[in-house]
Amino acid sequence: MVRAPVGRDEEFWAKADDHLTRAVTIEKSISAPVNFIVHDLADVNEQLRHGRPFFVDIARDGIALYELEGSEFEQPRPLTRAKRQAEAQRYFDEWFTSAANFRMSADFMVEKGAPKEAAFMQHQATERFYHCVLLVLTLYSPKSHKLNFLRSQAESHDARLIPVWPRDTKFGQRCFELLRRAYVDARYSPHYKITAEELAWVGERLDVLQALVREICEERLALG
Repeated sequence: MVRAPVGRDEEFWAKADDHLTRAVTIEKSISAPVNFIVHDLADVNEQLRHGRPFFVDIARDGIALYELEGSEFEQPRPLTRAKRQAEAQRYFDEWFTSAANFRMSADFMVEKGAPKEAAFMQHQATERFYHCVLLVLTLYSPKSHKLNFLRSQAESHDARLIPVWPRDTKFGQRCFELLRRAYVDARYSPHYKITAEELAWVGERLDVLQALVREICEERLALG
């Protein structure tokens, strides 16, 4: 986790993310899979005051590489079981509904003959399903639009999600790559293309993802 410096904007962190990605995938100067997330100190301390498990674990087990004087973490407060259950239910109600709405919007765009808009809606549905399951299971989801990152995070919490996007065919790999790129390219690039067959395949896999996310979340919520 990186505690964001005052006055720095998203462009700074985007450049830092690009540098880290290069170090891992191109320069190979970092051998282990690694990502960073950015929260300012006020946000972290707010999360600690609410006893959010993800932040409590970091404050307890994390190793500080650099600290500024006066930037100490607050002492975490306990999170009751009832409060955790209420937060998880609220996250499910909000994010699952939002994801399902984008899923339906994608089908509408397919019917209207708007493949780029359909791909963007499919991306948004996928992103929201992953945020949903992460929030219900952990009360935390990284503020990221990167589907490969969100996918790996969600799959690490429940292995049933791994087969949603088959990795064993070039067609499946290409379709997921088109879905991943849709967040930016489907909106801004005149060169972005996705076929009806590819949209249909992504839609089928989204249906699988939606059903699994519902199942996993409802199991967690039933535990109370």
